[in-house]
Amino acid sequence: MAGLQELRFPEEKPLLRGQDATELENSDTFLLAVDTDWKEHDIETPYGLLHVVIRGSPKGNRPAILTYHDVGLNHKLCFNTFFNFEDMQEITKHFVVCHVDAPGQQVGASQFPQGYQFPSMEQLAAMLPSVVQHFGFKYVIGIGVGAGAYVLAKFALIFPDLVEGLVLINIDPNGKGWIDWAATKVSAVRLEGVGRGGASRCSHWLRLGPQLSSLTSTLPDTVLSHLFRQEELVSNTELVQSYRQQIGNVVNQANLQLFWNMYNSRRDLDINRPGTVPNAKTLRCPVMLVVGDNAPAEEGVVECNSKLDPTTTTFLKMADSGGLPQVTQPGKLTEAFKYFLQGMGYMPSASMTRLARSRTSSLTSASSVDGSRPQACTHSDSSEGLGQVNHTMEVSC
Repeated sequence: MAGLQELRFPEEKPLLRGQDATELENSDTFLLAVDTDWKEHDIETPYGLLHVVIRGSPKGNRPAILTYHDVGLNHKLCFNTFFNFEDMQEITKHFVVCHVDAPGQQVGASQFPQGYQFPSMEQLAAMLPSVVQHFGFKYVIGIGVGAGAYVLAKFALIFPDLVEGLVLINIDPNGKGWIDWAATKVSAVRLEGVGRGGASRCSHWLRLGPQLSSLTSTLPDTVLSHLFRQEELVSNTELVQSYRQQIGNVVNQANLQLFWNMYNSRRDLDINRPGTVPNAKTLRCPVMLVVGDNAPAEEGVVECNSKLDPTTTTFLKMADSGGLPQVTQPGKLTEAFKYFLQGMGYMPSASMTRLARSRTSSLTSASSVDGSRPQACTHSDSSEGLGQVNHTMEVSC
């Protein structure tokens, strides 16, 4: 593809077998909550309560960083490693940070009553303006993983004026089909070690539908096959076992099943690259797509990249990262996030130790592509680094 640039990062060891993974067995690693600056809120929305934790207060015209976790996780399991990373503090001190938990997925959540209707993916997105309004945010920079990336993309499509930028990790823009579901089931059955006869049982469960996924394998194993590719399930044993334990013990299983079923009933994101179809709809804000080179979501992220505006999209493929780059490679992701923010006009003087040497002038522009909506560069503290990313960039980390 014309205009592609390749940046290489100095090697940074990922979290692999035998490297600190045993620490993950202790839930305190994931669920660290000693920072008294974090405040919890339960916010009323048109589709029920949302549990939110927030640190800091709105800083002038700066957007808030708003996160949304993947299915099977919550904000602590998904983002604690990333946001507790030392270099990330250089970023978070400049922004208010708001973590959103999907309904019933937070630590200690009560089980939903019998007959509770879990919000659809579109309704989950429609709950977020209540969060923005509650805290008085003017707009947000979203960071979403998997199901959370899908929700934030929906949010940006429905409420584009509330979103200034998106970091979408492991996003799959496609609706879940029966073939995809069957592949997930087979992978989970292998992981659990069902053994001979599993294929015939899987064909029977396929006819019954994804609501019966708990019959094919345990729910944590089913979720693991969504988070990790088979190779990583085998090779990264300590990390996988730790997440199996946390998913099974920390997240309410009945509530998780409802979220899992809804995510697997999602529809295609209604996006197309401008110029490819009449009246194409796409994300209007700058977007950084992120995926590990051994992640089950790799094909979906590549397809999503093909549907976005190349003048405002960065595609980051991370080596040695697998299915959870924010956990296994927080340093590389932090550096890329700093770079993304600089491209939007924020933090022009931030330390860019690994990326500064690879920076190209083509990543900045003196003016906004879409002057009709507020852009980060309008509110920058300095003229350095103004503008948007003006081409798609593949990055090998």
